[in-house]
Amino acid sequence: MRAVRRIREARLALMLLTRLPAGSFPEDPPALPESRWAWPLVGLVTGASSWGVFALAGALGLAPGIAALLVIGAGVLLTGGLHHDGLADSADGLWGGQSPERRLEIMRDSRIGSYGVLALILTLGLEWQALGAAGAVVGFPGFLLVGVASRLAMLLVSDLVPLARGDGLGASARGAGGLEVWWPGALALLVAALATGPGALWALGVMAALTLGVARLARAKIGGQTGDILGAVQVLTGLAGWLALAAAH
Repeated sequence: MRAVRRIREARLALMLLTRLPAGSFPEDPPALPESRWAWPLVGLVTGASSWGVFALAGALGLAPGIAALLVIGAGVLLTGGLHHDGLADSADGLWGGQSPERRLEIMRDSRIGSYGVLALILTLGLEWQALGAAGAVVGFPGFLLVGVASRLAMLLVSDLVPLARGDGLGASARGAGGLEVWWPGALALLVAALATGPGALWALGVMAALTLGVARLARAKIGGQTGDILGAVQVLTGLAGWLALAAAH
């Protein structure tokens, strides 16, 4: 029964963080916080999928830059742009309001502003270049590393940073921490890092520093984290990982 429950929780994590078909829960679905342990493992799925697109593009003779752009497009389709939407909303809110209340109000607005547009352009452009430079060098393990670590960063912020408000996805996913929540993602990250090689340590350090920076900024600007902040953490730490891997190689 425990294994069945874990499978259901992992399916819920896949449904939450991707648009991949994962079945349905006709009755008694797991509570959202119970799926948090599987968030980093979703990174194994997205990382493997991204590598598959990159490898296929290379096998067809496409240049690394074109392959990288195809990977980014496939990633957006795979996640439904969920995390990028969080990044855009966070950029608009954190820099577009004069008080925490106003910033949170802006982040709730479905419309995108100039800060959000610029954040997306800069982030996607940098990721395109970094992925094109490092993708073929780090190979399959590097894609897994970035996928797992960026979602482990989401879990870290969700668990350790207070809520900015009592509703929304950030609040719904909040739950108790503990070894049971952390060890699956930590184990997956360790294996991916060892397979990636020396550049992994540098990449993880940069990703950890950026996670801390975003968390501190969110606390200063709005008092804590929201679902949008979690999405921004995933996108920005993923970008940081690729930039670090490109610099290391």
